[in-house]
Amino acid sequence: MNDFGIGGRAWWRAGLAVATVGWGAQQFAPLLPLYRARLGLSATTVQATFGMYVLGLVPGLLLGGPVSDRHGRRRVLVPALAASAAGTVLLILGGTGPGWLFAGRLVAGVASGAAFSAGSAWIKELSATAAGSAPRRLTIAMSIGFGLGPLVAGVLAQWAPAPTTAPYVPHLILAGLALPLAARAPETARRAGTPPRLRDALRVPEARERRFRTVVVPLAPWVFGSASVALAYLPGLVGDRLGGHALGYGAAVTTLTAAAGIAVQPLARRVRAPRRLLMTAMGLVTAGMLVATGAAAAAGVAAGPVLVVAAALVLGAAYGCCQVCGLQEVQRLARPERLAALTSAYQAVSYVGFAAPFPLAAAGRFASPPVLLLAVTGLAALTLAALARTGRVRGEEPGAIAATGRPDDQPGMADARNVRR
Repeated sequence: MNDFGIGGRAWWRAGLAVATVGWGAQQFAPLLPLYRARLGLSATTVQATFGMYVLGLVPGLLLGGPVSDRHGRRRVLVPALAASAAGTVLLILGGTGPGWLFAGRLVAGVASGAAFSAGSAWIKELSATAAGSAPRRLTIAMSIGFGLGPLVAGVLAQWAPAPTTAPYVPHLILAGLALPLAARAPETARRAGTPPRLRDALRVPEARERRFRTVVVPLAPWVFGSASVALAYLPGLVGDRLGGHALGYGAAVTTLTAAAGIAVQPLARRVRAPRRLLMTAMGLVTAGMLVATGAAAAAGVAAGPVLVVAAALVLGAAYGCCQVCGLQEVQRLARPERLAALTSAYQAVSYVGFAAPFPLAAAGRFASPPVLLLAVTGLAALTLAALARTGRVRGEEPGAIAATGRPDDQPGMADARNVRR
């Protein structure tokens, strides 16, 4: 088969599109201190602009997957790329007032939701001959966008002229390159006969199954909850220690968070027992939040920025491990024709975690950051304890490899019988 056909290297086309949209989604993160200073915004308002992304993201996720199941992956991902570029144009206008920032983040959220739900299924289907690689490929594509976008934007904002415009230009160029490549990628969602009505496609019966409700839903918010604390909340706590280098430092922290998420992928794939992977993922979240608590407590001393970097690395690893775990659970549960829809439902819950910095900033009027993060650490520990009870696949012995082999070799088939209980 041609290298750029299904099962060859065509997944790079979909992967580049997902990475480009991820770039557009997170290029805004290191610029929060810039807008706060230039526009005179409060910390809560700045975090609200960051969290506005979620309001667009959730409907984009819930609609993007089912629509792509019905009409094709390409017909969703290509318009989502164009919308991502439009969101960036709105953010460029944001240097003149916060209203443009809210609008740009909302459009970026809608684009991201549609792209990530359809793109995750597309990457999975284009990886048909590389069993077990789809979750890793998707997380790498997203992490590259999440990491490089903020890094480039932060560097340009720190040292280039026009700091409210220059950081966004690379994303527009990248979108222009990714659009024609995605438009020529093989379509994988073809099906014989008349496709189901969209109303029927929007129903996700697998989301009502016990394992989804008791395992996937409690895990999902920690995927991006851990990452967002590292990239949007912690750097602001040590801004006073950074002098004029806050933008560059924020970009570096964001990139390290994403890099840790990529680096943990091979290790996460080796944890073959589903329950053990769950425990590993939530254990990393709990440890990362504990380090973040220490970083917040030391924010006013010289060690503060170093501890924030340490917390970002642990929380980045937690993000990557949780993402692999969640995607494997979804691919184990989903029937092939329902993969995008169930992935959308999972991602809608997982991306709620992006809003975490907003309540933390709002609650800062009532409690100090170390106290707030200690409370989050306790919540993570409670989630870990709950998943320890509910996360075991039937027939899985402690420390044993799940009997069905790789969890995403045959999604919705043999593995599903073990988890639909």
